[in-house]
Amino acid sequence: KEEEKIMNETDKAIEDARKFLEDILSFFGLNTVVSATSEEDVIELSVPSTHLNGFLIGQRGETLRALQALVSTMLKNADAALTRVNIDVADYKQHRAEHLLEQLGDWVKKVREDGQPLHLRPMNAADRRTIHRGLEDYSDVTSHSEGEARERHIVLELNAS
Repeated sequence: KEEEKIMNETDKAIEDARKFLEDILSFFGLNTVVSATSEEDVIELSVPSTHLNGFLIGQRGETLRALQALVSTMLKNADAALTRVNIDVADYKQHRAEHLLEQLGDWVKKVREDGQPLHLRPMNAADRRTIHRGLEDYSDVTSHSEGEARERHIVLELNAS
C-alpha cells in the first residue's frame, strides 16, 4: 500500500512537470506534446523538434537550463515527490554529449603527446560530467575540475602512476 502511494506521488510529480512545461511552451505559441519519464529520481522531459529549437535551447543550452530551473522550482514549491528535472529539446543534449565525447579523443591525444595538463574551456556541470564519465574509457588520463561558477573547467592530465 505504501509503495503504491509513493508510485502515485512520483507519477503526479512527472505529470505536473510535463503539464507545467507544456503551459510555458504555449506562452511562446508552441502547442506540443512533451514526453515525460523518470530515471534515477530525475524527471526527464523531452520536447520534440520544432521551429523554436534554437530559441528553446539558447546559447550553449542556457535557456534549457533556465526552463529546468523553473520546472524544478515549481515542483519544490509543490512539495513534489521528485524535484530534479532534465529537459531536452530535439535531442540537443544527446547530440552535444556525443560531440563532446568525440572532442575528448582529440584532447586525450594532445595530453598524451605533450605530456602536459590541458585546461579545457569553462563548461556547465552537465558537460563536465560527460567529460569525466567519458574518461572512464581512457586509463592513462585523469580529470578534475577547477575554478568557480562560470569559470569552472576541466583539467586533463596523464595519470601519475
